[in-house]
Parts: sequence; C-alpha cells; structure tokens
Amino acid sequence: MTQGDIMKKELVFITVIGKDKKGIVARISMTLFKRNINIEDITQKIIEDHFIMAMLVDIKQANCSVETIVKDLEKIGKQMGLIIQVQHENIFKMMHRI
Repeated sequence: MTQGDIMKKELVFITVIGKDKKGIVARISMTLFKRNINIEDITQKIIEDHFIMAMLVDIKQANCSVETIVKDLEKIGKQMGLIIQVQHENIFKMMHRI
C-alpha cells in the first residue's frame, strides 16, 4: 500500500464488547456491507464468555453519513446487549498523541 492509497481512505475504528453470542460479527458485517463500508482490519477475542472485537473500516465510499452508521450500530448494540463505539481515525490519533 502506498502513501497515496492511505490518503484515499477515511478510516474509522469500531469496537464491540459484550456477552458472546451467535451472530455478532454477521450482523455488524452485514450492516457495514449494506452501507458500502469496507472492513480493512478486524480482530476478535473471547475472554471467558465476553466477546471483544475491534475493526478498522474505510467509510470513504459509504452511502450514508457517519451519524447514520453510528445509529445503525447503536441499534444492533441495543438489540444484542453490546457496547459498540465508533471513533474516526483522526480523533483517535489526536487522543493518543504523545
């Protein structure tokens, strides 16, 4: 990947925490797919019965606003008993600058 490729992306971090159950990854992935959002990187782990997932997604080609994405994911969170947070890469970098 070149520096030019990175500049063409608009990256957002999505974190998901909650009790492990079937369908979490499927529901979130399908929602992102319907919004034309590409998953750049994903990691997940089960610790005891707790599900933890972090995603880096590219919203550059999304067919909706960041606010709509947040609302979509909040709805899934409420339905499935999950805490889902969305943070734009620029905000993440500013918060973690040394």
